[in-house]
Amino acid sequence: MKTITKIFATAATAVAIFASTSLSAQTMTEPDPNPAPKGMAFKVGVGVNGGVFRDKSPMDYAYGADLKLQWDLSPYVAVTASGGYTKLVAKDNAVDADFIPAKGGVKVFPIKRMYLATEAGAGFAIQDGAKTNFIYSGGLGYEFGGFDAGIRYEGYVNDSASTTYFRKTGQYALRLAYNFKL
Repeated sequence: MKTITKIFATAATAVAIFASTSLSAQTMTEPDPNPAPKGMAFKVGVGVNGGVFRDKSPMDYAYGADLKLQWDLSPYVAVTASGGYTKLVAKDNAVDADFIPAKGGVKVFPIKRMYLATEAGAGFAIQDGAKTNFIYSGGLGYEFGGFDAGIRYEGYVNDSASTTYFRKTGQYALRLAYNFKL
């Protein structure tokens, strides 16, 4: 079984489990007359992530860590900003790409605790002669207690003048994190 097929099978299973546990708890309630304390909250998440690339990619796998600030505008929408460290490990003894990603995005919670997320930003290269990458991502996840588990596709567009040049590529990644309320 190809790696990408395994990833999609795992993702589909996770979505089915998360959706079935969330959907059973859906009930209609009266609107809260004082919603301010529940909305407009801040969270800081500390996470680790790892991912794999498609067979045609010059990269083999990736890993990293991040710090994510989340501002809950309402129970259904949040704005995010994140930074951290990412290493893209190259195939065939090519040069690995190390960078510091800085991204901003939006999370939408269509079902309680389950979210859809999108982000865009820049990956500031660490190596000499390496250029900044454009980063974009989209995925889904589940928050339970303070824990946050998510899967995403994260794409990279690199400058051809970079010493770590690779054509447009992307990883399928898993992020595990813990969120602290502020």
